[in-house]
Amino acid sequence: MTIKMAVQMDPMDGININGDSSFALMLAGQARGYDIWHYDVGTLTLDAHDRLTAWAHPVHDVQREEGGHYRFGAPKKIDLGADIDVVLMRQDPPFHVGYITATHLLERIEHETLVVNNPASVRNAPEKVMVLDYRQFMPPTIITRSADEVRDFQKIHGAVVVKPLHGNGGKAIFRIDADGSNLGALFEVFNNTWPEPHMVQPFLPDVALGDKRIVMIDGEVTGAINRRPGEGEFRSNLAVGGSAEWTQLTSRELEICMAMGPRLKELGLIYVGIDVIGGQWLTEINVTSPTGIVAIDRFNGTDTPSLILDVIERKLSGQK
Repeated sequence: MTIKMAVQMDPMDGININGDSSFALMLAGQARGYDIWHYDVGTLTLDAHDRLTAWAHPVHDVQREEGGHYRFGAPKKIDLGADIDVVLMRQDPPFHVGYITATHLLERIEHETLVVNNPASVRNAPEKVMVLDYRQFMPPTIITRSADEVRDFQKIHGAVVVKPLHGNGGKAIFRIDADGSNLGALFEVFNNTWPEPHMVQPFLPDVALGDKRIVMIDGEVTGAINRRPGEGEFRSNLAVGGSAEWTQLTSRELEICMAMGPRLKELGLIYVGIDVIGGQWLTEINVTSPTGIVAIDRFNGTDTPSLILDVIERKLSGQK
């Protein structure tokens, strides 16, 4: 039986076909003969009969060819419960009320359709919140909207990094030096921009050694890359100019992965990317729309999209 896969993601025209993980999953699905559909989260509708629908395009001719990397068929209103076997929830954060609402809607089809990652678990595990369950592996961390609390934190830890709690891709991450000279102004901007509190951690000089993205599939480590900051930067994210390099896991990193693997599997978080700085400091658990598999496969000669599809097929067949 042909597997019908719908991908809830951002528009395909602007994606990086040489690095986008969603695109890599579509390529792998096409190679297996899947029927692939693309839809925008904004078209989700829960109708009067409690059926969840979306306006979607069938996707054909997926290929790594700039300007010709896909072809859409005629749009059609599909029932995500009755017409689709698996939904990949892959639109980029920010993780806001709209994102949360989409997880509530997708949760209503879980008795009919596999959603990856599990929408209830995604809702309950934003990247910089779930990680707090593993404080034993984290640098000292506070969550606050108070500049005074940060000043007290700086008296102990010196220079700090301030991050939006629900940001992504290394955006809007600021370093505040030990003297705290710009702290008040920065917190005015943060508090006016985001309604939630913010994450504050000591600046870790080890970031110069790299920020490792480790990919876990169904609770198991499948690969990693080390991301180094670009010149004049302390952020390592590839989206803000970091560079990737081959890497191996340290014993500490393996310990971190083993500690969280069983829980990730239990929660239905099939494709997860965790971030570790300097081989020892856990900073994020990425579950909304993790990236990194294309770079990992390029360095390691692996095929991570196929590993993800193997798990999906196993779950569709009723296996654990």
